[in-house]
Amino acid sequence: MNTLRRLYLTEVGELIAQHTTDDLRRKTLQPVQTYANGTVKSLPLEERTPVFTPVGIIEAEMVTFYKSGKLKRVFPLNGKLSGYWTQEDEGKLAEPLTIDTPAGPLTAKVISLCFYEDGGLRSMTLWPDENIAVQTPVGVIRTRVGISFSPGGRIRSLEPVEPAPLQTRIGKITAFDSDAVGINGDLNSLVFDNQGQVASLCTTLSMVTARHYSGAEFLFVPECRESLCSESEREMVPMRVVFDDQGMELSVTPDSEPSYVDFEDYEISTAPFLPQLDNLSNGLICSV
Repeated sequence: MNTLRRLYLTEVGELIAQHTTDDLRRKTLQPVQTYANGTVKSLPLEERTPVFTPVGIIEAEMVTFYKSGKLKRVFPLNGKLSGYWTQEDEGKLAEPLTIDTPAGPLTAKVISLCFYEDGGLRSMTLWPDENIAVQTPVGVIRTRVGISFSPGGRIRSLEPVEPAPLQTRIGKITAFDSDAVGINGDLNSLVFDNQGQVASLCTTLSMVTARHYSGAEFLFVPECRESLCSESEREMVPMRVVFDDQGMELSVTPDSEPSYVDFEDYEISTAPFLPQLDNLSNGLICSV
């Protein structure tokens, strides 16, 4: 056990670095990381400490900083998961926070809050199984994993809890990413542009038809893969659609080469895609 006490003077207050461990939550003595210029980059704290953030005082066990010394991320908890201390154990210590965001006040248990260097809120990362109702440019969407905001203070992206039918510039598409992984809330599958239109999304429940004026027709649908639940089952792979002013890119799998469809050259339509309904006798698909 290391008992060397180290005090750091930061823009968010006086912080004492972690210098002890325990046998349950914090088995490892995490080091303080610094940039080449000596500025603190990552600072694990000895105990939960009030940290002055742009959204108010947050009790934190871990903070990170930009090279300039400005606050980057705040972690209310920083326990080490193991066979003796599970995610569920750590989650029981998490307390709901009410954060004033560009989408209005949001209350949830958060893994971390991320800030832009100028102090604007960049993202909220939610605890697993935590979800909140968020007012977006296309209506209220229940959100998991996280939500991010643009530097200008608009909703940038979020992760829908359940399939959400949304109106896009080519028609209605049901947004949902069954492969979403909650590493942090900075990047999510449903993205909005600065005008509040859908900029990109993932779907397993919609298909896109592009008809060229020459008569050629192209159909884009989510593909299947072997289910993670059973070798005898198949499940859908989310198809990603990314819009720009001139057209859109479609990737039917994460590893496939995207296809670009120009709005001027194609007549585009959307429709529901429910291939699992044709095979109900084979049992339920593991994920939608």
